[in-house]
Amino acid sequence: MRPALLDVLRQPAALAACTLAEADLVLRQAESAGLLATLHARCAAAGLLPRLAAPVHARLESAWRQAERHSQAVRWEVRQIRAALAGLEVPLILLKGAAYSMAGLQAAEGRLFSDIDILVPKARLADVEAALMLHGWADVGHDEYDQQYYRRWMHELPPLRHIWRDTVIDVHHAILPETAAARPDAAALRREARVLPGWEAQGPLPALLVLAPNDMVLHSATHLLYESEFGHGLRGLVDLDRLLHQHAAEPGFWPALTARARQLQLGRPLFYALRRAARLLGTPVPASAFAELERPAAPLLAVMDQLLGRALLPQHASSGGALHALSRQLLYLRGNWLRMPPWLLARHLCHKAVLTPLQAARARSQ
Repeated sequence: MRPALLDVLRQPAALAACTLAEADLVLRQAESAGLLATLHARCAAAGLLPRLAAPVHARLESAWRQAERHSQAVRWEVRQIRAALAGLEVPLILLKGAAYSMAGLQAAEGRLFSDIDILVPKARLADVEAALMLHGWADVGHDEYDQQYYRRWMHELPPLRHIWRDTVIDVHHAILPETAAARPDAAALRREARVLPGWEAQGPLPALLVLAPNDMVLHSATHLLYESEFGHGLRGLVDLDRLLHQHAAEPGFWPALTARARQLQLGRPLFYALRRAARLLGTPVPASAFAELERPAAPLLAVMDQLLGRALLPQHASSGGALHALSRQLLYLRGNWLRMPPWLLARHLCHKAVLTPLQAARARSQ
C-alpha cells in the first residue's frame, strides 16, 4: 500500500478529497519528511487551498509562513557570506537549497534549510575558511579525528557554525570525496556555472553563481544516492522532481543531461534517481533517457529497487517498519562504501562505532 503522502504529491487534488482523518495522516507524513510547506506550495499552484478543510488549510499556512521565514533568513545569510568573501576574487557558487532559493526555482517553494552549501576551488579553501572565521564562523564540535577525516579525505571542510547566529555553512571543493570511485570534475562544474541575474560582481563583492541546470540535476541525484543518511531522502527526491519539471521542457535537455552524466561519471546515480522519481512521484522521464544510461545488472537493480523503494518513504510509523529501517541502514553502509576504499571505511566505522563513544564517555566522567 502506497503511503498517502506520495499519492498527494503525485496528484495534489487528492488532498481535497480526503476526510479529516486521512488528511491528518498526509500532513503527519509530510511533516516527518520535511515537506509540509512544499505540500502547501503544490496545493496553491493547483488552486486547491480554498477547497481544503479549515484545519488542513491552517496547518499548511503555518508551515508556509515558517518556510518563508527560512527563505528570508537564507537570503540574508547569503549576503553575509558574500560580504565575508569580498576581495578574495573567489567564484562563489551556491549549491542545493540556497541555490534553489536565490535562483527562484520551483524546488525552493516551501523548502526548509538546515545549512548553506557553497562550492569554491580547492586551492582557495584556506583563504575562504580564514575569511569566514574572521566574520564569525567557526569550526565547533569536531575532534582531531574528524578534522583529519574532513580535510584529508572529504570533499568539504568541517561544517562552520556562526558563533552568534548559529547558522551553518558547508564549504565544498567538489561534490564527491576524492576517495570515491566516481570523480566528477569540479573544475568542469565551475566552468559551466551561471551568474544569478542581479548578483553580478560589484566592486570587491564576488558574483553569486549556481550550477548549470544539467549539473544541478546531477548534483541532486548524486547527493541523494551517495547520501549516508536518508532522513531527508524523500525531500531530496522531490527536489529532483521539481528541477526536472522546470528544466525538462528546454530543447535538447535530456540528451544533454545524459551526455553530461557520462562525462562526469555520474550515470549510475542519475539512473537510480530518475527511476525512483518516476516510480514514486510520477516524474515524466522519457525511455530514451534510461536507454542512454548504464543499466545495472538485473539482480543489483532488483535489490536497489527494494532498498530505495523503502528508504525513500516518509519516516513515519504509517509507512515504516523493520524492513524500512534495515533498508536505510544498508544504504548507509552503501553510501560510505561508495565514498571510501575498504581500508578507510573500516577505519572510519571502527572509530565512529567504538573510539568516539569511548572518548565521549571519558570526557563526561572527568
